[in-house]
Amino acid sequence: MADYRNSNSDTLKHLDWFTIILYLLLVTAGVISIYAASYDFDNASIFSFEEFSGKQIRWIGLSLILGTVLLIIDARMYETYAYPIYFAMLILLLVTIFIAPDIKGSRSWLKFGPVSLQPAEFAKFATALAMAKLFSSYNFNLNAKGSNYLKALAIIFVPILLILAQKETGSALAYLALFFVLYREGMSWLVLFAALVAVVIFVVAIKFTETAVIGMPTGEFAVMVMVMCLMTGMLVLYVKRFEIARNVFLWFAGTTIIEAVLAHWDLHVTGYVYFLSVIGVAVGYCLFEMLRVEAKKLGITVLTVVLSIGFMLSVNVVFSHMMPHQQKRIQVSLGIVDDPRGDGYNVNQAKIAIGSGGATGKGFLKGTQTKLKYVPEQHTDFIFCTIGEEEGFLGTSLVILLFLMLILRVISLAERQPTTFGRVYAYCVASYLIFHFCINIGMVIGVCPVIGIPLPFFSYGGSSLWGFTILLFILLRIDASRSSRLTQ
Repeated sequence: MADYRNSNSDTLKHLDWFTIILYLLLVTAGVISIYAASYDFDNASIFSFEEFSGKQIRWIGLSLILGTVLLIIDARMYETYAYPIYFAMLILLLVTIFIAPDIKGSRSWLKFGPVSLQPAEFAKFATALAMAKLFSSYNFNLNAKGSNYLKALAIIFVPILLILAQKETGSALAYLALFFVLYREGMSWLVLFAALVAVVIFVVAIKFTETAVIGMPTGEFAVMVMVMCLMTGMLVLYVKRFEIARNVFLWFAGTTIIEAVLAHWDLHVTGYVYFLSVIGVAVGYCLFEMLRVEAKKLGITVLTVVLSIGFMLSVNVVFSHMMPHQQKRIQVSLGIVDDPRGDGYNVNQAKIAIGSGGATGKGFLKGTQTKLKYVPEQHTDFIFCTIGEEEGFLGTSLVILLFLMLILRVISLAERQPTTFGRVYAYCVASYLIFHFCINIGMVIGVCPVIGIPLPFFSYGGSSLWGFTILLFILLRIDASRSSRLTQ
């Protein structure tokens, strides 16, 4: 086990003050933005506890106390008690399902008198600690055996399932960001590539549903063409068997020409029969070629094609089993449904607010969209639109720059850690930050579905602020002990 021999008195000396300054700048800008978003015409002070800004200042004060405590704790404790903390949080998540009150269909908030806390936000740091502990285990290698993947995936998906049981989809999706950590620690790029392919298939199959091409929905027709291109491309770039790729391409091209000619004379078969039979023959050919060439990469290519088609055929089934409001949000985000007065109202008003800000904004406390409360939840999930309206392009650019500096700094801290535990934990923190930053801003400007993801350090709420404070200050404590850490 690593020996952490620095005392608490050395912590201040080795503390990364640049990260703390960024943290303080972000939470300060967050309070100002919350005040601007919730301000009305009674001229209440930003420090008033009657205002959301005053309440947020109280949360910030408690966060600073919490952060100080985390810095005092011996860094060894985070590694030693990583698993107990993780399992304790899983129990809390499980209990929350049964004892939390129903709030807008979700059972994810625990009430303690006037205070409400969301355990899902605190489970993030526990999951990060567990991931770091797993990867720092003696002789652990992600690619050494399949069971190592199962262990890592179990740590990620158990809290996801418990949070989904609370009907809190947005918070659950944030944990998927940890796949970037797996990639950093050796996971094949094929997994991320498969995830990208799945997203593209889902979007195309859902967005283009009208029947227009040889008896099948346009979206599914487009996906089938994409699968043919995907198969040919993988044979060239991944398998690097140009003869096999050439034969598959000629087969696809020849049968496509024949199908087009038959379609012109109205003698074609339905799209499903055509694509499934043509791609099926190509798959059979590749399986035959596996007998004489390297089988692994060809097998992965075949599996990718089969799973892509299977996923496409299941998209409508999955979509039909989503909650109605989730379906509507996806349809609005993809431009399938124009609902500016319903599910698309928030995003539509947010884009109006940001667009009206122009280059320099309307000025602090002068945003009309904000003052007239056109954007619901503008002090929480949609806080970014307030910045865009009152501070304009320059203000939003500055906020984005601060976040990018923090994310890059966390990645820098990760790369300078002498232990696997510190590196993996730091990358978990970076992954959470990247996910929340991208998804929150993406949903405010209308490029992502609205899934209830707060903007770290800006959105009003103690749970989110405490959750990210814990994540960041544990990292700072681990980093502060790096100079006197002995590794074996």
